[in-house]
Amino acid sequence: MSHAVDPERGTLDKAAGENFPVAPFFLPRAWRADLMAVYGFARLVDDIGDGDLAPGGADARLLGVSPEEAEDRLLLLDAFEADLNRVFDSTPSHPLLRRLQRTVRRCSLTPEPFLGLIAANRQDQLVSRYETYDDLLAYCELSANPVGRLVLSVTGTSTPERIRLSDAICSALQIVEHLQDVAEDLGRDRIYLPAEDMKRFHVQEADLATSTSGASLRALVAYEAQRARDLLNEGAPLVGSVHGRLKLLLAGFVAGGRAAVKAIAAVEYDVLPGPPKPGKVQLLREVGVTLRGEG
Repeated sequence: MSHAVDPERGTLDKAAGENFPVAPFFLPRAWRADLMAVYGFARLVDDIGDGDLAPGGADARLLGVSPEEAEDRLLLLDAFEADLNRVFDSTPSHPLLRRLQRTVRRCSLTPEPFLGLIAANRQDQLVSRYETYDDLLAYCELSANPVGRLVLSVTGTSTPERIRLSDAICSALQIVEHLQDVAEDLGRDRIYLPAEDMKRFHVQEADLATSTSGASLRALVAYEAQRARDLLNEGAPLVGSVHGRLKLLLAGFVAGGRAAVKAIAAVEYDVLPGPPKPGKVQLLREVGVTLRGEG
């Protein structure tokens, strides 16, 4: 079956392109299945919010949205939320949500983190600029932190302190992704660099639309990258708080963020030509550093 007519497979296959490991081979099979189910939900809601659904309208049809209405992202998000509600009280229509239903029941998950991810994508349709860093962190609370909380829930390791540390890591990963994707986000008329920081560094919106970054923009990106690095360091003790294969998974999350920050630094903070991505050797090196608690 081709990906054009198999929206479930097409969405799940995007896991290979993420900055961090989604469900690596070394985890127990049940964990891998549950983490892929969570990933499928998170990826699909982002694709709806970004207008990146596979051609052909299969996802919209599964959600009961007509081809004429499928361009309305807010309407699609409403339909997706209605199908999410069916995960908890009946039978959802979309195969990714039917997959998720098994995980929700096995792990006794609650609707809140999933609703947060939908709310973040609704916000993306209505808010395209952020005035302060605190505003951006409030967005990360919806767009990123629920994913880490779900990982802790799926693995049965959730505690208030681990949630706090996980939130720092997830917010950092979101900020790093924004720094990698400045040009792509501008193409969607979104800017995730805080406006007050742009003013402080004398960066105009027009400076984001050029082919390479000027000195002011590089300084701004370096400043935000340091904030992301500090958040990763704040959250890194999460890795030492767990054991076994989960420790390796969480080290992979932290290392993915650290390696991405180093990749941004390696191009001297010129993120406009394209997303700076770390190589596998750099990523593995960061995993080792993180596991040893040296970062």
